[in-house]
Amino acid sequence: MNLQKQSSQDEDNLAMIALAGGDDDALTQIIQRWQAPITAFLYRTVGDYETALDLSQEVFVRLYRNRKAYKQGHKFSSYLYMIASNLAKNHFRWKSRHPESVLDIDANETGSEGNPRLTLEKSEEGEQLRQALLEIPDKLRIPTVLFYFDDLSQPEIARILKCSRKSVETRIYRAKQLLKSSLENSQSG
Repeated sequence: MNLQKQSSQDEDNLAMIALAGGDDDALTQIIQRWQAPITAFLYRTVGDYETALDLSQEVFVRLYRNRKAYKQGHKFSSYLYMIASNLAKNHFRWKSRHPESVLDIDANETGSEGNPRLTLEKSEEGEQLRQALLEIPDKLRIPTVLFYFDDLSQPEIARILKCSRKSVETRIYRAKQLLKSSLENSQSG
């Protein structure tokens, strides 16, 4: 692990200790560091920027509520992404049960100008990839987004999703095959 990542992890752990001890300003530090990456992960996962913003806020609400349950020594980013991926799964479950209640907002109408990574994803190629990602099952989509876009290792993803590393590897492989096929079909059609 490089020194910068270790330093950030130490800062996050110290912030969680402070937050659990009653220092609410520590939550502000965590949000400043993690709001953009968590929102970007959720945007790529759920496909709607406004929903991603709402879910990312809920991530930090849950982090605050469970501040005393955080276990020192665990990787903070894995803990945060686990909360985010669980919220995304809950969102998909809710959406499947309430399809008439969901208003789909065109992603091109949302304001993501402040995030260059999200802006890049709105390019034509990025839009094709985003659409292809949304077409694959969330069981395959979540580990793929975590691996390729959020640069998490397969063991970290396995801890987040509470499954084996081999399962993560298989899901990512299957997702790649589906994405490749979908992108080839969209380019030829």
